[in-house]
Amino acid sequence: MVEEVTPDELHRRLGNGDDVQVVDVRPERFFRRGHIPGAENVPFHRFAREVSGRDWGRDIVVVCPHGESSLQAARLLESYEGVQEGATVANLVGGYDAWEYELERE
Repeated sequence: MVEEVTPDELHRRLGNGDDVQVVDVRPERFFRRGHIPGAENVPFHRFAREVSGRDWGRDIVVVCPHGESSLQAARLLESYEGVQEGATVANLVGGYDAWEYELERE
């Protein structure tokens, strides 16, 4: 079952240097305007095609604008056999819009 992570919890984990892989499924143009520090962009429309070509060896938090499409992507990812045993797949509660902390921009 996909777990839920609050923005505060994700911010704390990132600040502590925890090994968390943040995957942002928003379109590239929105990702470039600002994203959670360290996030990688795998737009939702390409997510299913690209899931097998990536390393999913750590805890993963999937992010979208409101937490809906990221939940779908997290469910897909959770069922993928390439995620290492013991890794957690989580959805960011409230999505990117609930993130009140610093952003990276490209």
